[in-house]
Amino acid sequence: MAQDPRRAVLFADVCDSTAIYESLGDTKALALINRLLGHLDKKITECGGAVVKRLGDGMVCQFSAPDAALRAACEMQMVAFNLALGNPPKLAIKVVFTYGPVILEDADVFGDTVNVAARLVALANPEQVLTTQQTVDSLAPELQARCRPLYPMKIRGKSDEVMVCDVVWRLTETLMRGGDVASPWNLKLAYGGSTFTVEPAGSVRLGRDKGNDVVIASARASRVHARIFGRHGNFVIADQSSNGTFVLIDGNSREIVLRREEAVLGERGWIGLGKSAAAHGDHVLRFRLDRQKS
Repeated sequence: MAQDPRRAVLFADVCDSTAIYESLGDTKALALINRLLGHLDKKITECGGAVVKRLGDGMVCQFSAPDAALRAACEMQMVAFNLALGNPPKLAIKVVFTYGPVILEDADVFGDTVNVAARLVALANPEQVLTTQQTVDSLAPELQARCRPLYPMKIRGKSDEVMVCDVVWRLTETLMRGGDVASPWNLKLAYGGSTFTVEPAGSVRLGRDKGNDVVIASARASRVHARIFGRHGNFVIADQSSNGTFVLIDGNSREIVLRREEAVLGERGWIGLGKSAAAHGDHVLRFRLDRQKS
């Protein structure tokens, strides 16, 4: 039996498109998003890739080599960033790519490589490129230097954890020296009718004790349960409890369970302290990324 061909599979998605449609109306929002997707199409072609299909306000693409997929991902982010300058509302994208064996059928791609990429899209933040360590290992050395490990992730159907990696696409001197990314996003937390803001360099403590920044009025929460803070342009939640912290990211059916562990929060979702976030109650917070006011 012939071995499955290897391809780099890339997912790109326009972030917070629902809010854009609500603020501009369907006609203007669709024109704006299609303009952006048209520019992304060009970059994919220039980098030797092909668009497999559109998925709502996003796209699935394939490349014969992982190096081409990384270059395309970085070029796509630069295009989106430049288009957003001076053109409110600002459109941001998140991009993910993986490399490995795929099943090719009627110009579409299937298989484990595709499934892992689809899983990562739910975790990616706006203006971010994510991949896996396995994919990084297949890149040219000079491109591997632009990738850094973030955290391990369990994926349904895979026995081993997958190491998620961040790709630096803003090639400034600071970044090449390993400095932090200046993120244009804040994290908004909603709980009990109140809203709390976490800035990129900020930190908040969650728990039952009155001394916490966000006091959780639930017996399920530990006295000091978890901490959320900015790191490398992402927002990280660190569990410090006895009963665990549960993270359910929108668009992802599989919940992340943390027990004295960390995870990077995605674009929006729910956090459960001491019990599943899917069981809504006084132990659950809502989170979402919010662009800083210029």
